[in-house]
Amino acid sequence: MLTPQFKTPRLAKIIGLKNELYLKREDLHPYGSHKGRSIPLMIEKYAKEKLRDFVVSSSGNAALASALYISEYNKRHPQKSLTLKIFVGKNIEKEKMKNLKRTIRGKKFIILSQTANPKQSAFQMEKNNLAKNLRQSTDDSALIGYKKLAAELSKIKNLSAVFIPTSSGATAQAIYLSFKKIGINPQIHIVQTTACHPIADEINKDEEQTIENTKKSLASAIVDKIAHRKKEVSEAVKKSNGDGWIINDQEIKTAIKITEKTTGIKISPNSALSMAGLSQAVKQGRQFSGSVVCLLTGK
Repeated sequence: MLTPQFKTPRLAKIIGLKNELYLKREDLHPYGSHKGRSIPLMIEKYAKEKLRDFVVSSSGNAALASALYISEYNKRHPQKSLTLKIFVGKNIEKEKMKNLKRTIRGKKFIILSQTANPKQSAFQMEKNNLAKNLRQSTDDSALIGYKKLAAELSKIKNLSAVFIPTSSGATAQAIYLSFKKIGINPQIHIVQTTACHPIADEINKDEEQTIENTKKSLASAIVDKIAHRKKEVSEAVKKSNGDGWIINDQEIKTAIKITEKTTGIKISPNSALSMAGLSQAVKQGRQFSGSVVCLLTGK
C-alpha cells in the first residue's frame, strides 16, 4: 500500500533547508496512519497461530488500524471471525473518539471502552488469557510491517535523513534496521514532545538540556513514557548520525501553519512533529548531505 512522497521546495525554502525536502504522507494510508503498516501484519501473524481474540490500548491511531483491519479480515473469513477490545484513555481527542465510534458502528465483534488506565486494562486481559495484546512497544513482530515503508523511502534520490514523530520508537527502530539490510544509512531523527520525551532524553543524556516539561501536548499520540525500546532506538539514532528532538506546542503550531501555507496540506499536530523537528535542526545548524524526508504519521 504505497503512500505519496513528494518534494516541497517552497516549504524547504521557508525553513531555511538547502537540501531537497520530501513529505511522506502516511496520514493518507488506507488504515489511517503509519500504524496501518504494522498492526495488520501483527493480526495476520497471530491469526495464523489460531488466536481469535485481540485487545489494544491506544491514543487513537493503533485502535483505528486494528478496527479497520479486523473488519476486513472478518469479511474475508466469516467462519473464523476475530474479536477486538479497544481501550482508550479519558483524554482521547474528541475527533479521534468520533472516528472510532463511526468505524465500529454496527460491528458486534469490536468493543470500545474508555477507561482511566487503558494500558493496564489491556495488560490484564492478556494476563488472564482473554486476548492477545497488540502492543508495538514490546512485540518485535511490530517491526516487520515497516520494512515496506523503509523500502519506499529508499527510492528517494540521495536520501540523507528521515524525521519521525516517535512514541514507542518501533517505527524508527524498524526503519533503521530495514535501511541497514538494504545497505544504506540515512540519519534517523526521532521527534518527541515536551510532555513525553524519554527516548530523546536517552539520546541526549550526555548533553546539557533545558526543557520546559508540560503535562500535555497538542501531539497527543506521543504517550509512551516508559519507552521499552529507548536503548535500541537510541543506538540506532546514534549509529545513523541522527538525533532526538523535543518540540513544544508553539513549534507544532508554526509547523502546521507553514506547511499549509506552502503546500496547501493541513497536517495534524502529530504529523507536524516531523516538520517541527526538522525546523529545529536547521536552526541549530544541522547539515545534511542529500534529501531529507519528514514522515507525516497521521492524526
